[in-house]
Amino acid sequence: MKIAIEGCMHGDLDNVYKTIQHHEQIHNTKVDLLLCCGDFQAVRNEKDMDSLSVPIKYREMKSFWKYYSGQEVAPVPTIFIGGNHEASNYLWELYYGGWAATNIYFLGYAGVVKFGNLRIGGLSGIYKGRDYRSGHYERPPYNQSTIKSVYHVREYDVHKLMQLEEPLDIFLSHDWPVGITDYGDARTLIQQKPFFQEEIEAKTLGSKPAAQLLEKLKPRYWFSAHLHCKFAAAVQHGNDGSVTKFLALDKCGPGKKFLQIIDIESEPGPFEVLYDEEWLAITREFNSVFPLTQRPASFSSAAMDIQESREWVRKKLEERQFKPFEMVKTVPAYNPSQRIFDPIPEIPQNPQTVSLLELLGLPYLLDSSPVTGERTAIPASPVGTEFQTYSEEIPIDDIDEIEDIPEVEGDNIPH
Repeated sequence: MKIAIEGCMHGDLDNVYKTIQHHEQIHNTKVDLLLCCGDFQAVRNEKDMDSLSVPIKYREMKSFWKYYSGQEVAPVPTIFIGGNHEASNYLWELYYGGWAATNIYFLGYAGVVKFGNLRIGGLSGIYKGRDYRSGHYERPPYNQSTIKSVYHVREYDVHKLMQLEEPLDIFLSHDWPVGITDYGDARTLIQQKPFFQEEIEAKTLGSKPAAQLLEKLKPRYWFSAHLHCKFAAAVQHGNDGSVTKFLALDKCGPGKKFLQIIDIESEPGPFEVLYDEEWLAITREFNSVFPLTQRPASFSSAAMDIQESREWVRKKLEERQFKPFEMVKTVPAYNPSQRIFDPIPEIPQNPQTVSLLELLGLPYLLDSSPVTGERTAIPASPVGTEFQTYSEEIPIDDIDEIEDIPEVEGDNIPH
């Protein structure tokens, strides 16, 4: 199976797909799957930009809306995670994962799916210690605080991923696992990005939860983005001989190392995105302690009979051949010739999410009060228009923010 890995998308779907198609033509080959490591920017219309945490000068529609509207269809099946520049209101609709557009699948705030016989997991967002143990209390419309905290990784989602026992082939995170630079050419990285040195030496460059997941899950491949550079590493796990090949990539742009194509041994196609039984069993067991206020989750009260839950989930999934529910548009798509004036609900219930929860026998909770956790009308907290402006070199705390690499064979695709 040929898989293209892309760093930060920043809404530039048209150019990424054109680059892949150019590679296919030159090499007379076919790419089976595109994986994007965050900052996807699934902006459907002008209103979504109110939930996008970027300086006003960087706010633009880009090209996702074409794929959401159906004007364009992704030429390659695409799976993505969230970063720290996202239309967070839309991703919250699809908290458990789902089709953001035809042939474009969001893994959710945390998630696992199958593609062919490959098992692909991911964790959206970036790590900030101050918000890690909080629940998911942010609701649109976001204010100047919650528009940032909404994309901060939460212990609840990491804890669910830590329950996985079956092997993973690929894992995606936006920020790098902390300490990953110990396993690659850190000297060259520091030459390229001198301001990384202090954090590398202090062991603060990257995500602690991602490092815990790397140690526990030991996937064959781990792909990241966020720091707008290319970096490869190989992590050997203990004495069992297992190795995780790590690759981080840049954002899409001319001269940037933003795309890598690799071959992974797999069963013959055709391939399609399918639900993962173990992951949905974990989701079902832990939904009862889904923290929807600032209070952290209480894991002690979660039922833990994952095996029994798996058997129940398997029967449900077999009824629909493990296929995800179909993509449904919940708001109007951007129309360049017409501005949107009709009111749009702040938290529309996405039919994909509702259907998945019904399948799993779970209540819909995403519109619950961030104060009480109960399902009530949520008062608006208007987003201010004063945004901090940044230079091109955005501090790595706030951004979402390797030459040919022997550990990960593939083609570098210049743009």
